[in-house]
Amino acid sequence: MFLENPVNHEEQFGWIEVICGSMFSGKTEELIRRLKRAQFANQKIEIFKPAIDQRYDDQMVTSHDSNQIPSTSVPAAANIPLLAHDCQVVGIDEAQFFDDEIVDVCNDLANRGIRVIVAGLDMDYTGNPFGPMPALMATAEYVTKVHAVCTRTGNLAHYSYRKSDQKDLVVLGEKDDYEPLSRGAFNSALQKHERIKVPKKNTKKERS
Repeated sequence: MFLENPVNHEEQFGWIEVICGSMFSGKTEELIRRLKRAQFANQKIEIFKPAIDQRYDDQMVTSHDSNQIPSTSVPAAANIPLLAHDCQVVGIDEAQFFDDEIVDVCNDLANRGIRVIVAGLDMDYTGNPFGPMPALMATAEYVTKVHAVCTRTGNLAHYSYRKSDQKDLVVLGEKDDYEPLSRGAFNSALQKHERIKVPKKNTKKERS
């Protein structure tokens, strides 16, 4: 369970919070909730997201439930420290799309006394750790793993299953492109997908 760290003015260091999970699990919703609480407390906040994510709005971090908060799109993690002037809280959405430098950026911000809240997918569509997320989770003081509901079994889902045959690691999409699945449903879907693939033609001549 995440417990917000009380401010200790004798402590000059901040901390990192990571919110992770599959698609449709409420990661961005939880990020926005924490940032709005800080905003309500009159803390100076800045929110960043990767420029590649243009699904809803290039100037807003938007959850699947259409909850929004103003943000700044940046092409690389290195831009974040340059724009996070005199902040008390920095929020970062879709962290898996950033380069590995995001890990150093978040730690440097925390070392400057800033509370850093990061949200992102912990696994890609193949079920493997996604980009810099494992390193962020390892160095964070707090890690919150949220879950969606499996669309096929109703159990907790923590896999993001891609419905299409696209093989690129980064394919931005929504409910038409992805669905959250439990471990069992995810593995069944992968096996079924493999079985329905058209087999390669055998170019060798059969012996008579």
